[in-house]
Amino acid sequence: IVIIGAGLSGSLLAIRLAQRGFLVELHEKRSDMRKVSMSAGRSINLALSDRGINALRLIGMDEFMLDEAIPMTGRMVHGLDGSLMLQPYSGRADEYINSISRGGLNIGLLDKAESYENITIYFDSECINADLDREICQFKKPDGSIVDVAGDLFVGTDGAGSAIRQSYFNQSARLRFSFSQQYLSAGYKELHIPPTENGGFKIEKNALHIWPRGGFMMIGLPNLDGSFTMTLFTDFEGEYGFNAIKTEEDVENYFTKYFPDAYALMPDLKRDYFINPASSLGTIKCYPWQFNGKFLLLGDAAHAVVPFYGQGMNCSFEDCVVFDQCIDQFGDDWQKVLPAVQELRKINADAIADLAVGNYTEMRDLVADPVFIKKRKLETKLEQMYPDYFSKYSMVTFRADLSYSYAQSRGDKQNEVLMKICSQTDDVDSLDTEKIMEMIRQL
Repeated sequence: IVIIGAGLSGSLLAIRLAQRGFLVELHEKRSDMRKVSMSAGRSINLALSDRGINALRLIGMDEFMLDEAIPMTGRMVHGLDGSLMLQPYSGRADEYINSISRGGLNIGLLDKAESYENITIYFDSECINADLDREICQFKKPDGSIVDVAGDLFVGTDGAGSAIRQSYFNQSARLRFSFSQQYLSAGYKELHIPPTENGGFKIEKNALHIWPRGGFMMIGLPNLDGSFTMTLFTDFEGEYGFNAIKTEEDVENYFTKYFPDAYALMPDLKRDYFINPASSLGTIKCYPWQFNGKFLLLGDAAHAVVPFYGQGMNCSFEDCVVFDQCIDQFGDDWQKVLPAVQELRKINADAIADLAVGNYTEMRDLVADPVFIKKRKLETKLEQMYPDYFSKYSMVTFRADLSYSYAQSRGDKQNEVLMKICSQTDDVDSLDTEKIMEMIRQL
């Protein structure tokens, strides 16, 4: 089996297939990240939750990786006036997400993959074409030579810029290949809050911090060294956009006006702002993912999503779990496995893509909205009181037994009911929760 892309999902899939006894080649166009530094401003922290943990458990790495993660129990909302408000992710104490380093997780997976004799990893091996007729992939090596690689199965886990997907696109009419790429008007820029002098955290450790400003926002995720990876999300154009901030004075004016409490904690802000790039945010959908039981797209190559539900990695890892389940069902009959994976995952990848775009509006605008705040308070209360109640966020994040598409459908219906109820009351504690639950159960 030839896997193209040794990022998170590619490395995890290689390990699982090796555990099953397959002979695996793992090709990565970049150099070995364990030997070279990651590019600045591209290492957005990841929110590891139940779907991703399930996949790590499948290869025996869940506890190892969770030891390197920081639990985040809720959103800490920072008001413009310096006020703080914690919005728990769940009413259940054992439901939280985990901040984990993208690079650290990838390195851990590569180390594990390298320990298997039936996995061979090729770095600086860039896939430039999938020849669907000859059933080979072509790789460009550092010396410029082109190497043809044959295999029984090719899996493209080569990210949003996938060469395998491009090869499908080049034969769109023949494959009836549909492709869409939709960008948000907003982009992101990574910034940094350093630890205290003694290595402590300057703000609450066990929370995802968010500065919602209506139209733009900043978030912060904790790191093990006491620092926070900060990410500013705003439009490229307009009064609040990246293109309007051109000088160090502009940076200072912008942050002291909109993020004054964070600005006081970011001594290297001006340097970071101009060193780190402003990058775009987009959603990719495509179909089909598989061709002729021989080629398959997984992860971001099949379904790149924006990061606002914290599910990009978790979704890609869940692809690998479903792939593994289909091997349980069909063995190595790839003519059956690949269409089954595609059928099971396409509808759910589309669902989480749409959920993630919707959650950008929620994080940017609604977390400070009075009705939304009451709705979250009511949801937390319902989760504490009723074992059968789960918010849309909880279904997506903590219920790996429920599909994304189901969580989206049921969650949207629940939200409609609860937002209407909360718009008509000033006192959530006075509401008849049993009556509300009966309404929800009937959905």
